[in-house]
Amino acid sequence: MAVDVIMPQMGESIFEGTITKWLKKPGDKVERDEPLFEISTDKVDAEIPSPSAGVLKEIKVNEGQTVPIQTVVALIEADGAAAAAPAPAPPKAETPRQAAAPPKAEAAKSAAAAPPPAKPAPAAAVAPARAATNGEKIRSSPLVRRLAREHSVDLAQVPGTGAGGRVSKRDILGAIESGGARLAARPSAPPPAGAAHVVLETAVPREKMYFGHYEVQPMSVMRQRIAEHMVLSKRVSPHVYSVDEANVSGIAALRAKMKDKFEAAAGTKLTFMPFFVRAAVEALRAFPTVNSSIDGTNVILHQECNVGIAVALDWGLIVPVIKNAEEKNFLGLARSINDLAERARAKKLKPEEVAESTFSITNPGVFGGLFGLPVINQPNVAILGLGAIEKRPVVVDDAIAIRSMVYLTLSYDHRVVDGAVAHRFMGKLKHTLENWTESVL
Repeated sequence: MAVDVIMPQMGESIFEGTITKWLKKPGDKVERDEPLFEISTDKVDAEIPSPSAGVLKEIKVNEGQTVPIQTVVALIEADGAAAAAPAPAPPKAETPRQAAAPPKAEAAKSAAAAPPPAKPAPAAAVAPARAATNGEKIRSSPLVRRLAREHSVDLAQVPGTGAGGRVSKRDILGAIESGGARLAARPSAPPPAGAAHVVLETAVPREKMYFGHYEVQPMSVMRQRIAEHMVLSKRVSPHVYSVDEANVSGIAALRAKMKDKFEAAAGTKLTFMPFFVRAAVEALRAFPTVNSSIDGTNVILHQECNVGIAVALDWGLIVPVIKNAEEKNFLGLARSINDLAERARAKKLKPEEVAESTFSITNPGVFGGLFGLPVINQPNVAILGLGAIEKRPVVVDDAIAIRSMVYLTLSYDHRVVDGAVAHRFMGKLKHTLENWTESVL
């Protein structure tokens, strides 16, 4: 008996997903709940388990293709492997792969021919979707409607390329970008596939980028999403930055003393991050404006401190969220941070675990960075950057001393957070770190 494998819905506002990798090939035996393929959506990358034990009979959707939820992406022969042998042919067909991933086709043309890459393929893919939405009822997610409202975009004029003509986030971002004279004046006028494409299109003329010896590598789905979010954030929020320095010698000594005992008792590692999260929560409670979002002319002051922690992956970046961080003790924070980071790297996060953050923290210091000026993670109004913790000579009571120091940076949205508030927030953060009293166990 053949069992359909469908594209799951990974959240209320998600209506499509991209298959990034098949973990099995036709003819392979699979167990029920064994990871079968990986997908990427607007919110999370995840491994999708097999719905049945049996043999993977046929793959209907190739790697790189984006399809609506509930689409049958594969068939599993639950009664045995006999029927699975002839199945490998469909995934190897060239036409579906080229249609699903025009950037790869364009990349191949670019590398083999003249500097400007092939232009017609993306336009051909977009045109039918644009025509299909004319006269139809507008279908979109809450995120799309919010973006349209914030940028005064008429959704009726936006071509929908999603399932059933739905206006996707990619469509609305393309419409926002194409509203500028620069894009309107270009001879190849089709709306960009997403803000990641816009980054390349608007920087310099395309013919200026392709010269000499080069290799074209299409962005991964996650990298496209990161690019979209970063362009959106810089366009929406007027970024201002504040930098401070904290003496964390006491915390460094406490961690060195307790890390072995902590791991034995708690079953998780003692890192520096829980100290910074705890201090950030105290500062957020003291200055709630930093723990807010902006909706038009309204400021939404969040009652919960949902702290997003940026996790670097080999294939990109993701920001899992510690919900209600103000309710957790130090041990609870440490366990949550380590658990989310581990599952992020294993692609085990759920969509709700990367949503609803009210404030974010990123740690370039773990890679040796002195400090960074991060981009705000929308819809937050601020993000904290942590530099490297290193021993430096400092003045203590009119004497030179060696202390463990760290640079702290706050990127904030100047529409709602003023410099005075930002620096007082940083002062509270610094005071908590330098005068640590909480037990770690």
